[in-house]
Amino acid sequence: MDVAMQAYLGLYALQHRGQESCGIVVNDRGVFNYHKDLGLVHEVFDKDTLHKLGSGNIAIGHVRYSTTGNSNRSNAQPLVVRHVKGPLAIAHNGNLVNARELREEYELKGAIFHSTNDTEVISYAITEQRLVCPSIEEAVEKAAEKIKGAFSLVIMSPKKLIAVRDPIGFRPLSLGKLDDDTFVVASETCAFDSIGAEFVRDIEPGEILVIDENGCRSIKTHCGNKPKLCVFEYVYFARPDSVIEGSSVHKARLKAGEYLWKEHPVDADVVMGVPDSGLDAALGLSRASGIPYGVGFIKNRYVGRTFIQPNQAERTNSVRIKLNAISDTVKGKRIILVDDSIVRGTTSARIVNLLREAGAKEIHMRISCPPFINPCYFGTDIDSKENLIACKMSVDEIRKTIGADSLGYLSVESVNRLTDNDRCDFCDGCFTGKYPVEVPAEMPKDKFEFRIGESH
Repeated sequence: MDVAMQAYLGLYALQHRGQESCGIVVNDRGVFNYHKDLGLVHEVFDKDTLHKLGSGNIAIGHVRYSTTGNSNRSNAQPLVVRHVKGPLAIAHNGNLVNARELREEYELKGAIFHSTNDTEVISYAITEQRLVCPSIEEAVEKAAEKIKGAFSLVIMSPKKLIAVRDPIGFRPLSLGKLDDDTFVVASETCAFDSIGAEFVRDIEPGEILVIDENGCRSIKTHCGNKPKLCVFEYVYFARPDSVIEGSSVHKARLKAGEYLWKEHPVDADVVMGVPDSGLDAALGLSRASGIPYGVGFIKNRYVGRTFIQPNQAERTNSVRIKLNAISDTVKGKRIILVDDSIVRGTTSARIVNLLREAGAKEIHMRISCPPFINPCYFGTDIDSKENLIACKMSVDEIRKTIGADSLGYLSVESVNRLTDNDRCDFCDGCFTGKYPVEVPAEMPKDKFEFRIGESH
């Protein structure tokens, strides 16, 4: 099996989760060959690059969406480290709440860091334990007690692939299997579909899966909690065709639209969604209301997701070329426009203006999550309070700022009822300020960046 190609296809399916950088590491009989760089999957890898990774039997890959650390090649993952017990490769989704303290602890012991992300801190925690533990999985088990926050990990040693999910279960992680008894781990089930793998199950919060030549086994010493999954996975992050904790993302977004209609009905001629993550909720609202669903925007498929681009200037420029209104759908119409969120307000204002320019008579904005009033500490790039529009303005003031005729957000109660089962609860701290674990007083994106004259 060409594990590099399988990893490549899986990353392609997960491109929506990160567009800043990507990488693949292949274990070729204990030798780790890797390639990573800034850019999209198809930009970083071609046929020759994949061929040079070799024909190993284990591979891990990663697409990066930066919530900690600058946008540079040194922060691209997977991270490869070499220590006295052999090489180690690691890829990480999430954010630690105690990364800064741990990094300072390791630096005082003489550690030298080459990146400014949490992943390298995790690698030091594992390496520290590997020097005294008889196996890599025991080292990971011990290290997991030290790191706090959100971490879904894939770790590769010379002979094993290890998957880890934090005890809270902030971020998704699933196990799949190919016909030839090859196991696959991914953040979303859509990655399994891309390579023809069968979904087996979600990895439990706190679980450590060890995959080697003897098969797959589980370590559950840190298990016992019901998942408190980031609710934004259902609202925005995940692909609609993924299933997380037994619930379809597509169905959850349809339900969000249904709830939006019940909470904020309004007379209108057409319901439209902002591509892509507003489309399913718009369809749900249309079905619940009986108001026709219309395609109001053409999306340039060669422009990425504006929410996860590294800075505001890039987000604003992308909106200008990303969407174009279809005048036949819009002109002279009263429109219900559904989007997944309003963070800073600039993107929403631009989209509303596009519809005004296309001749919309009325624009009623509906948002499939509550207002953001708190930062996220667990891997979603929600800005600090001073940059969150809902922290500075009332709903009506936001409506006026973005230029809509009315504005309605999904309630906290409804966003917590998006799934059909009780297998998991949600972390909704960005909406409520109530987090499943203690959070730091502040955690800037550049928390590891120090300049001359600053205290360390």
